[in-house]
Amino acid sequence: MSSPLPSSPAASVLDLAPVVPVVVVDDLADAVPLARALVAGGLPAIEVTLRTPVALDAIRAIAGEVPGAVVGAGTVITPEQVGEVVAAGARFLVSPGWTDRLLEAMRGSGVPFLPGVSTTSEVVALLERGVREMKFFPAEAAGGTAYLRALSAPLPQARFCPTGGITPASAPDYLALPNVDCVGGSWMLPKDAIAGRDWGRVEALAREAAGLSAGGTCR
Repeated sequence: MSSPLPSSPAASVLDLAPVVPVVVVDDLADAVPLARALVAGGLPAIEVTLRTPVALDAIRAIAGEVPGAVVGAGTVITPEQVGEVVAAGARFLVSPGWTDRLLEAMRGSGVPFLPGVSTTSEVVALLERGVREMKFFPAEAAGGTAYLRALSAPLPQARFCPTGGITPASAPDYLALPNVDCVGGSWMLPKDAIAGRDWGRVEALAREAAGLSAGGTCR
């Protein structure tokens, strides 16, 4: 049984968990056990970034073999990639930035999406186009919690999933903000655990991350 991501194209990936793991799969054999560990730890929304040659196959494998996983694609930067990842089984899309062409393709995909922003003007431009849910990237480098807090008063309708440089120590500060529903991160996927295929450790770290909350709960 798959995790409860609503079927509507307007549905939100921000509702699934306080943390969305950002996954880079180098070895295709790791994709399924890694995803199973994350789901077992309480993190069903899994963003597989398109940074390696096996990323599409990893999305396809997780979508087909991991009950409970809601696998999405990250680092989506072209309209062509949108079609490829949705065909592979991606149920949400995340981009580090956006253009009108990319936004049009994501809108037409039929799945939820989080276009990336790092400036106030980009946020306003997306709001003008009817998009309220965004990825704030690179979060720490772009101003962190102070920047997002400053945006909350003039632009309260914008909702964010900040990603980039977030740690277990800083995640609660982001999640306490009124305009942050979830954060993206990879701290529950330490390189030595992946190299050693220590899926029990990944599950334990995922469980700790799943215990975080946004303003009391990640809606």
